[in-house]
Amino acid sequence: MLVLLHPTILNLLVVHAQKNCDFPAIINLGDSNSDTGGYAACFTPPTSPYGDTYFHRPARRFSDGRLVIDFIGFFANLTIQQVNASVPDIVNNFSANVKNLYSSGGRSFWIHNTGPIGCLPYVLTAFSSAERDSAGCLKPHNEVAQYFNLKLKEAVAQLRNEFPSAAFTYVDIYSVKYSLFAEPQKHGFELPLVTCCGYGGQYNYSAEVLCGGTIRVNGTEIFVGSCERPSVRVVWDGIHYTEAANKFVYDQISTGSFSDPPIPLKQACQRT
Repeated sequence: MLVLLHPTILNLLVVHAQKNCDFPAIINLGDSNSDTGGYAACFTPPTSPYGDTYFHRPARRFSDGRLVIDFIGFFANLTIQQVNASVPDIVNNFSANVKNLYSSGGRSFWIHNTGPIGCLPYVLTAFSSAERDSAGCLKPHNEVAQYFNLKLKEAVAQLRNEFPSAAFTYVDIYSVKYSLFAEPQKHGFELPLVTCCGYGGQYNYSAEVLCGGTIRVNGTEIFVGSCERPSVRVVWDGIHYTEAANKFVYDQISTGSFSDPPIPLKQACQRT
């Protein structure tokens, strides 16, 4: 049994142990960055242009196409200091969940850290006065993410010591996603901080009207649709990534190049 974990994602893959792992089934329990239908079934499902790139119709995914899992698989009213203070409890709860999964038979864990939230348009818009880094992302918010990732990696090391019979792979999603914002042209992307499917402002994002919605401007009803080329854009709706970005992330992390230990996904059931 291989368990894929993300701070907001828990993916359970049932496998037979062998040298190259075979993942015949996936059970995904997560937020809208990973969920392929449950969220939409419980709440309001996304409408066109969601899904246009790959499915050519809305497919209950909050992207123009597939999510990271398809390729396998915040601050509210708190201050930065308050969020930092909450990190140990979050990580401890995360570890407790891993232990519960271990007690239920989980022996192989693929654990993703969190991404650069300070690069997402919905955060950039909400915290417009915060300090920027060289990529134009919010520095304090990304520092929170990096602090969380540090504590998460420490927790993974502790879990390895506590459960030597299990395989724990820590995956640095943050570095892969940040490279899309820091060096977009190098990877074939453009306008990384600008929402593809959105409306208004510097980042083409407004919480008042989201992708697939309508807004009246000077008496004219405007449909909030997709940009012309989502295949070269990083952010889909200001919160979620495009299919192209998700595919890029999968291509990078599946090789093991951003993993500790550096083993590919197909061998993530192996202990080192």
